[in-house]
Amino acid sequence: MYARVLVPIDGSAASGRALREALELARHLGAMLVLLHVVDAYNLLLGSDTQTGFDAARLAMLEHGKALLEQHRQVVDAAGVSCEVVLREVLSSRISSAILEEARTRQCDLIVMGMHGRNGRTRLALGTDTEHVLRGARIPVLLVCAEAPEP
Repeated sequence: MYARVLVPIDGSAASGRALREALELARHLGAMLVLLHVVDAYNLLLGSDTQTGFDAARLAMLEHGKALLEQHRQVVDAAGVSCEVVLREVLSSRISSAILEEARTRQCDLIVMGMHGRNGRTRLALGTDTEHVLRGARIPVLLVCAEAPEP
């Protein structure tokens, strides 16, 4: 059913919980996980006073992304699930566009991503990137809340 599952990783509690859900699915289905971290260098470009400042901040973000992906790859490997890691950088597009593009390029069957919204009752709680992925995805998207909602 799902052979390749894309899991965007940003270091948040929500993406960590999404990874745990994706791991369970992958174990039961024999699926491969594609862990994706997207570095948004565009916002750095807007806020940087100098090229040197931009370059240093960009390199730090890329190194952080590599470390984050390696940390999560080790968790996936320890669980006995195969995975691929992808580090992407965007300079002119949205993070959500990179997520959708990677899902298509890597022929994923499902996207499992964390949701940062506080109550899930309004579209505003989803966040713009999450909503963009939901609207643009041609495959199923499983949203995972950072914490279980209160009754």
